[in-house]
Amino acid sequence: IITLSDLECDYINARSCCSKLNKWVVPEVIGHAVVTVLMLVSLHWFIFLLNLPVATWNIYRYIMVPSGNMGVFDPTEIHNRGQLKSHMKEAMIKLGFHLLCFFMYLYSMILALIND
Repeated sequence: IITLSDLECDYINARSCCSKLNKWVVPEVIGHAVVTVLMLVSLHWFIFLLNLPVATWNIYRYIMVPSGNMGVFDPTEIHNRGQLKSHMKEAMIKLGFHLLCFFMYLYSMILALIND
């Protein structure tokens, strides 16, 4: 979010912004897929069903990158067609999702420790 807002205010150029953001796309996809599979294996159905759409969206977004682009965030297209605003909105939604998941995981961990 901070990097995208720096790009919006012209504090950094598009190429450095996109290279910073693109290096975190693959770890995000892998990490979220691993967490989703772990929730399926451990039979936490509600958390699995909550994580499945986000993991699917991350994989879809990574797979659907056009062949000429630098990555999910492309410096030549980030200012076109309102992509910067959509990337910013997506980042805010993911921040809210991860905040919700953090407190759900914390509650689940405390509940498991109390029950044991």
